[in-house]
Amino acid sequence: MNGNIEPIAGVEVEMNDRTVSVIGLGYIGLPTAATFAAHGRAVVGVDISERAVSAINQGTAHIEEQGLPEMVSQGVASGKLRAVLSPVAADDFIIAVPTPVDHETHQPDVGYVMAAGRSIASVLRKGNLVVLESTSPVGTTRQLAQLLAELRPDLRFPLDGESNPDVHLAYCPERIIPGQMLRELVENDRIIGGMSERCTDRAAALYRTFVKGQCVPSNDRTAELCKLAENSYRDVNIAFANELSMICGNLDIDVWRLIELANRHPRVNILRPGPGVGGHCIAVDPWFIVSSDPERARIIRTARQVNDSKPKYVLDLVAEAVRKFPEEHPRIVCLGLSYKPDVDDFRESPALAIAQSLSAAYPGAVVCVDPYSHALSASGEDVDSLKIADVEVGLKEADIVVALVSHSAFRDIAYPVEATVIDACGLWS
Repeated sequence: MNGNIEPIAGVEVEMNDRTVSVIGLGYIGLPTAATFAAHGRAVVGVDISERAVSAINQGTAHIEEQGLPEMVSQGVASGKLRAVLSPVAADDFIIAVPTPVDHETHQPDVGYVMAAGRSIASVLRKGNLVVLESTSPVGTTRQLAQLLAELRPDLRFPLDGESNPDVHLAYCPERIIPGQMLRELVENDRIIGGMSERCTDRAAALYRTFVKGQCVPSNDRTAELCKLAENSYRDVNIAFANELSMICGNLDIDVWRLIELANRHPRVNILRPGPGVGGHCIAVDPWFIVSSDPERARIIRTARQVNDSKPKYVLDLVAEAVRKFPEEHPRIVCLGLSYKPDVDDFRESPALAIAQSLSAAYPGAVVCVDPYSHALSASGEDVDSLKIADVEVGLKEADIVVALVSHSAFRDIAYPVEATVIDACGLWS
């Protein structure tokens, strides 16, 4: 079966008559909920954060994303979108909660997914669809189904060959990027991994509410690994660029010029290095594959280790620069704190980690600049030690400038010729 899935007999329904509940209203859940509402679905969003729920019900978005505040406002005003603190009965449920990894053991934590399952168990009823979107280790959708079956023995789930369950389950990974979320939600293909063919069709009918890309059929385990493989592929390619940048640094070669020249080969496309890898996906998901098969996932593990080592390399460059100044603590300016350009997302940000380490190592000597610094207080990160300034104040009398994130707001900054520059993101390349 290729392309958009054709519904099997009895599966296609008038989707706008069905209520969808989105569990988790963060960077994935809120845009998803708002998009469903914009396409005519009645949506109930659920989040344990009173701040998020209150903001949404007042018609405002608690995260920054182009076009999202307007979409949330319109959804609430039309009565199609509302938020609550605890799940209520609905027809279709989408779980979009975090799946972090333990930084010491690199083991995935599906506790939030299972907690979401427990939270909806009491309101499930015959005819429901439950879709997991959270990036998860292979087997998590089935684990969720088993949990729900234990909590609701009165309902049939797609386990043990059950072909006609009361509650259908599927896995459908998100594939959107901050800054382009609303467009990519609609335009990108979606992998629909049902626990049975009927589950796949039910989930595909749900996503065809707004998806213009293809809804490509699969099964739950393949879809789970597909998401992990996509982000691991990117991590491996970024690791090559980051490793190359460190080699060039040791050989006193301009890595940006080297990459420019190498990419003139018709079959070479080296990515741009950075201070590391951050965000909720690429910096985390490859460990899920490693944990499932540690003996064979050697390249994936090594790529993670290379990318995780890059912040220390940048810190070592700063320490070397500091030693060249006669005064004890020269003024250090960090440009950029978020995990990538032009977003207010600080999750797993190597730039933020570098700035925090420098602030601890050189108290009172470090100033940080980021156009999205206003979102730091709500990020959940420990940022009390950071001294934040605007770009003009930050760069005034700077001795060492550490470029960490190439925000568009920085691209007109003249190269600080009177300072020592450590350009970890190619801001001036």
